[in-house]
Amino acid sequence: MEVRNSVGTPPPTSSKQVKTSPTPVDTNSVIQRLQKELMSLMMSGGDLGVSAFPESENIFSWVGTIEGGRGTPYEGLSYKLSLRFPLDYPFKPPLVKFETMCFHPNVDQYGNICLDILQDKWSSAYDCRTVLLSIQSLLGEPNTDSPLNSYAASLWSNQEDYKKMVQKQVVDGDPFES
Repeated sequence: MEVRNSVGTPPPTSSKQVKTSPTPVDTNSVIQRLQKELMSLMMSGGDLGVSAFPESENIFSWVGTIEGGRGTPYEGLSYKLSLRFPLDYPFKPPLVKFETMCFHPNVDQYGNICLDILQDKWSSAYDCRTVLLSIQSLLGEPNTDSPLNSYAASLWSNQEDYKKMVQKQVVDGDPFES
């Protein structure tokens, strides 16, 4: 039966169609993958200055920690991150944010991170460990050509002043609002 409006013509169809994924998401395989990644991180991550664990009982929501790398302005500092894994992980990247204030060219005031592997350069071959190590590496090697924090990018060339700002952020900073 066709629905018609008062003029007798069919109602217009919406140009926005609900897009369904070509294959249904197998949540169990995503859960198994995340459990495997958790075990891998527990076995070796701490030695590399990175760690992450599920937040409470939700395997799709993790809390991560990265230690600042040696020889960087972040040496000796520890940063807390949140990781939210989508239901179609690993085909889509996790949403990763700094929960600890971080003065950095590629981190904005809300903890968002500008890192290519978390956007258009994502590959399903990456895992949580790779993401954390990439962010740890980014701390010491920022992309100052694509900053989220232009002030931090402009200070990067003067490492003495930059390190003072990093330390000031640690003393003055509060965790981001979630």
